[in-house]
Amino acid sequence: MTDVPTRRPPGTPCWVSLMAHQADLAQDFYGALFGWEFVPGPQQLGTYVLAELDGRRIAGIGEGPQEPHRPVSWTTLLAADDVDLTAELVRECGGTVGIGPLNANDEGRLAIAVDPSGAVFGIWQGQLLSGTEATGGPGTLVWSELVTRDSSLVGKFYQAVFGFGSGGAPGERTDGDEADTLADRILLQVDGRPVAGVHGVGQRLPRDRGAHWMSYFGVADADEAARRVTELGGRLLDPPHDTVHGRLATVADPEGAAFSVVTAGT
Repeated sequence: MTDVPTRRPPGTPCWVSLMAHQADLAQDFYGALFGWEFVPGPQQLGTYVLAELDGRRIAGIGEGPQEPHRPVSWTTLLAADDVDLTAELVRECGGTVGIGPLNANDEGRLAIAVDPSGAVFGIWQGQLLSGTEATGGPGTLVWSELVTRDSSLVGKFYQAVFGFGSGGAPGERTDGDEADTLADRILLQVDGRPVAGVHGVGQRLPRDRGAHWMSYFGVADADEAARRVTELGGRLLDPPHDTVHGRLATVADPEGAAFSVVTAGT
């Protein structure tokens, strides 16, 4: 597990947040799966806690509106030096801003937006909380990727809003799956360093979720983590398989929030 520098360059995925139907049940699930402990979060966000691992902040879990058919999902937040200016750029480039910008105590300033493909993402201007305080090891966020129908148009949106560079990315599977090997994939880069991906899956885009940001959490063993998810009441969406980034599986928590687990170093 690696400590993360305080300041995040604009566009870097810096935080991930879950708005559950029942936050206490979500805490039980993720606490058991990743070993997270929880402390109170900013009061402006309502019922919201910060997940910690070894005393370092990793993610947030809140409780959204009590609407029985509201889908539950993880939201990726991208760093910004000025959330108000970035929100204006989102609008100018064809996206929408649904929440904020608003202050979250002294922790930072927040907006929730939707890109032109319909994927929800957050914008975070960190103050006391610059973002996740550790990454790369079990129980931490190790990668973020936008899953969409076509990477080209929406990739240009993020490049325009956040100033990303871009480059090609290798296919995901290493088991001979030609469709994935030749997948439509680009890397979003900050200062020449890949920070996130955009994966165009065409007609394979899940109808129940549409375009969405996928969060990848590190685990010691992807096969064991996938088994543990089902024991805790979650579901297996894509079984463990080998990729160029390591062995991973895609799963969902008991309320249906999808995420991936990937074998990561300690």
